[in-house]
Amino acid sequence: MNDNDKLEEIRRRIDEVDAQLQDLLNERARCAQEVARIKREAGSENHFYRPEREAQVLREIKKRNPGPLSSEEMARLFREIMSACLALEEPLRIAFLGPEGTFTQAAALKHFGHSVTTVPLGAIGEVFREVASGAAHYGVVPVENSTEGVVNHTLDMFLQSELNICGEVQLRIHHHLLAQAGTGEDIQRVYSHQQSLAQCREWLDRHLPKAERVALSSNAEAARRVAVDDQPGVAAIAGDAAAEIYGLTPLARNIEDDPENTTRFLVIGHQEVPASGKDKTSLLVSAENRAGALYRLLTPFRKHQISMTRIESRPSRRGMWEYAFFVDIEGHIDDPNVQQALEELKQEATLFKVLGSYPSAVL
Repeated sequence: MNDNDKLEEIRRRIDEVDAQLQDLLNERARCAQEVARIKREAGSENHFYRPEREAQVLREIKKRNPGPLSSEEMARLFREIMSACLALEEPLRIAFLGPEGTFTQAAALKHFGHSVTTVPLGAIGEVFREVASGAAHYGVVPVENSTEGVVNHTLDMFLQSELNICGEVQLRIHHHLLAQAGTGEDIQRVYSHQQSLAQCREWLDRHLPKAERVALSSNAEAARRVAVDDQPGVAAIAGDAAAEIYGLTPLARNIEDDPENTTRFLVIGHQEVPASGKDKTSLLVSAENRAGALYRLLTPFRKHQISMTRIESRPSRRGMWEYAFFVDIEGHIDDPNVQQALEELKQEATLFKVLGSYPSAVL
């Protein structure tokens, strides 16, 4: 058998596999429709989107994957399959910090897949209100960056919102210097979100030390501004999605100072999420302003062998120089050791609020 014959045989086999995949995908979709029918008959309180179930499925896919496709790529493909099947049950509306082309939109699509309707909003507070009103099923908001720390506005919204955290997304952030086609290297002004400007500070100091840095509401808004600006010498710091949407050309790629630059996003909604087997719980707590107060708040975690992954303080808005602490711990609120720790924590706290238990990021 010559090479051409071998190629033709392999191509025939690929066609056979494609047909099998198509049949199996449609069979999965029919199963999803049957799940939807059963849930509707059981009543509207049954949520179609189950974060813990999806997390379990994706972890199992990564665990059993033999290659040659990477486990991450295989999980990404299955995320899209689940997204398409869920759209047959209940099309989801996902609010995010806009406009189109932000990293928050990229995080939303990474978590929910592309078979959802994404709704761009102008501020983090608007995302919370859109979900609280029921106009969107879920929202996605940034909460912290690996180099620049927390997004204070997101934390502050939890002080007044009754929404739950239903999931988290971690997204590697790659920043590019974008401009209109034909723009030379003589950049006099750079637009971006203040966090993006901070994440590229060293590169800007080295390559564009004289350029004015202008902070805007988002990096996508910065890209839009450059796209419609008739003035020469302007550029934006944004990602690939913004470059594509607004027709800009990268003058320099991956200009972030930290190559491991990652942002964590939270998924907010109304539902309480059952345990998935690998979860986090987020809390909002406060105590009287006296010596050892924080130590007493954290002691139950040490006592019950619970790992705390994050703690941040913010003004509590209940009195001058009073602070609330945002705490992330490993485990689910239904875990016995977590329950015991939280019961003890309540005794010390003047403010105690569980913001949500949810699956740890899978992808």
